[in-house]
Amino acid sequence: MKRLLFLALGLLAACLSLAAFTITEGRECISLAGQWNYIVDPMDTGIYKYHMTLQKPSKRFFADRHFYQDKTKLVEYDFDMAPTMAVPGDWNTQSEKLYYYEGSVWYRRLVDFHPVPGRRWFLYFGAVNYKCMVGINNEILGEHKGGFTPFWFEVTDVLKEGENSLVVYVNNTRGVSEVPTVNYDWWNYGGITRDVLLVSVPDVFISDWRMNFDGSHIDVSVRLDGGSGPVALEIPELGLRKKACSGKDGVANFRFKASPERWSPENPRLYDIAISCGGDCIRDRVGFRTIRTEGEKILLNDKPVFLRGVALHDETIGVNPGRCRSEDDVRALLETARDLGCNFLRLAHYPHSEQMVRMAERMGFLLWEEIPCYWNIDWSSEETYANAESQLMAMIDRDYNRAAVVIWSVANETPRTPQRLDFLGRLIAKARAEDPLRLVSAALEKKLTDPRHAVVKDELIELTDLLSFNQYEGWYDGKPSDCDSLQWSIPSGKPIVISEFGGGALYGNHGNEDELFTEEYLALLYRKNLEMLVRLPGLCGLSPWCLKDFRSPKRPLTGIQDDFNRKGLVDEQGRRKQAFYVVKEYYRSLTPSPVRP
Repeated sequence: MKRLLFLALGLLAACLSLAAFTITEGRECISLAGQWNYIVDPMDTGIYKYHMTLQKPSKRFFADRHFYQDKTKLVEYDFDMAPTMAVPGDWNTQSEKLYYYEGSVWYRRLVDFHPVPGRRWFLYFGAVNYKCMVGINNEILGEHKGGFTPFWFEVTDVLKEGENSLVVYVNNTRGVSEVPTVNYDWWNYGGITRDVLLVSVPDVFISDWRMNFDGSHIDVSVRLDGGSGPVALEIPELGLRKKACSGKDGVANFRFKASPERWSPENPRLYDIAISCGGDCIRDRVGFRTIRTEGEKILLNDKPVFLRGVALHDETIGVNPGRCRSEDDVRALLETARDLGCNFLRLAHYPHSEQMVRMAERMGFLLWEEIPCYWNIDWSSEETYANAESQLMAMIDRDYNRAAVVIWSVANETPRTPQRLDFLGRLIAKARAEDPLRLVSAALEKKLTDPRHAVVKDELIELTDLLSFNQYEGWYDGKPSDCDSLQWSIPSGKPIVISEFGGGALYGNHGNEDELFTEEYLALLYRKNLEMLVRLPGLCGLSPWCLKDFRSPKRPLTGIQDDFNRKGLVDEQGRRKQAFYVVKEYYRSLTPSPVRP
């Protein structure tokens, strides 16, 4: 019954939201960040009646101060007396009693609002993990599912002059038909984890725009909401100033012949762009580059590129790491990757924040973005597929205009079954149809047919642009010295990117090179793996797993892991292990030189 409620509200949310909604400089945005009252509700009292039948959503469901059952006030549920926590932010690291919590939490914030004639208002969430329902002034706006992608509701006719009560129900309970499913190797951070904005636009506004560059022409498509009209586009540094009229569908198209300076890790050149229609104007900074494959090469701006990468989670560096909340959190991660000598980041295993993507673009990192089809999900469920496709499309919609993004990934370490092949094949086809100018891949797996023979075999290789796979020789398979004699059987004809390799070590834990979880063992493992992998024909990139130690409830080993996956090149506080310098020295030996500030 409860699942049916979420499904029904999901349909309502789809009706209330736009297909895409652009948040850039120039938009009039009011941040709702700050301290929100919260109430922990492990038994879903706000949803169920006392006799445990499902309560139909009503105004009582989003009551201003209290939750109600029938006509009886539940005095235990009073927002005005409830504690507060920071939004954006996860609840696990803000309250000791919520560290392991998976369940429901209610948030409330009072919003002071003053309407402006001729303006529309949207409530925008950067991400909420995992299911949520949103209401203002006792009126339900809708529901969203998926913990890492943005969503929004129009609230023009809901907000009132003066004080408004915004209530958000959040539930991070894992489910067998969800994406990701019940079993994954990172922390299930619950809460309103990214920005919440109140966005003001004119009656007719620019809801979305997309730019493509094929090496000689710039194509821009602009979509209006609320009507049609003339659209102006300007890129001053290229001397481009053009106007076009939108059609009945609200879409205006531009095409220019141009020779902009190319964006690259060595020269992350960005240009100012302004798009306006009537009283609406959005401003952004964009880069121009091409990405394609040719045989076993990856060509960036028609020149071969080697991806000197690292994988990372959207988790802060510090004594109490949690979801990244600010630009400072993101900068700490990216500066560590820059010091490693990287020009490429695998943002695993879900869409990271828009702050991460934009700052990485400014710093000159190529990006792999991914949705959380992780390990084994419900491949036969159409509802699960719709969820995965929705997350894929939301990721592409948000980051379509970012030059840094060169790879869309649809999965990580998934089992070879006909159902999975069909599921992921449909996602790949959808990604290509939506964005034909980027590469599409998935992180596959290496298998051992015997201790000295590694095989990469997967039907999905025929559908992807890259041959990307994870391998843990010397950690899950054999010992580091086995790298010297391991034989490989890998399909030829496509660029190879090692999407994961590495092992674990506790910072400061020293010993012999044959002792697990010591820094010496991990440093040896990396030296041997790099010597082995560089011999693979068609190798075009490496993405060690991973940049920093991250929280995972699957890693309880006392005194070593303590709820952290210890495969980071730095620990959770940013302290560098010996293996960090092994990788840094190898990347320094490659050309071109590491990314500049």
